[in-house]
Amino acid sequence: MTTPASPVAAWESLFRAQVAVMRQIASEFPSDLISLNEYDVLFTLTRCENRTVRIRELNENVLLTQPSISRLIDRLFARGLVTKLTDPSDGRGTLVALTDAGHALYREAAQVHGRSITSRMTTALTPDELTDLARLTRKLYTSVMAK
Repeated sequence: MTTPASPVAAWESLFRAQVAVMRQIASEFPSDLISLNEYDVLFTLTRCENRTVRIRELNENVLLTQPSISRLIDRLFARGLVTKLTDPSDGRGTLVALTDAGHALYREAAQVHGRSITSRMTTALTPDELTDLARLTRKLYTSVMAK
C-alpha cells in the first residue's frame, strides 16, 4: 500500500512534470510559423462562438497580461490573422475575430504541435492514465475557477 502524497508534494510533482513536458514540447513547436503565445490566442479564438471574443474575455483565457495581449493582437492584426471590431453591444469594447488566414495558420501549427503532444503523453501514460489525468486536472481547474 502506498502512502498518500501531501498536497504540496502532489503540486510539486504536477508543476515539475508540466514544466519538463512544456519545455520539450516548446522545443518542437513550429516557431517558424507562429509563436506559442500567438498560437495560444489563435487556439482560444477557435474555441469561441464564431471565432470571435471580446479582448477582455480573451485576457481571461490566455496566459498573458492585458498589455501583452493588446500588443500581440496588434501584431496578429498586422499579419491579417485576426480582425478587430467594435463591440455592437458596447461601443467601448473591442472584439477580436479569427480570419480564415489565421485559422489556416493555426491548423498548420496545431498539426505539428498535436503530434508533439501526443508523442510526449502516450510515451509516458496509458490510455486509462490519460483519462485519469484529464479528469483530475479538470477537477482541479474547476475548483479553482469556481472561487
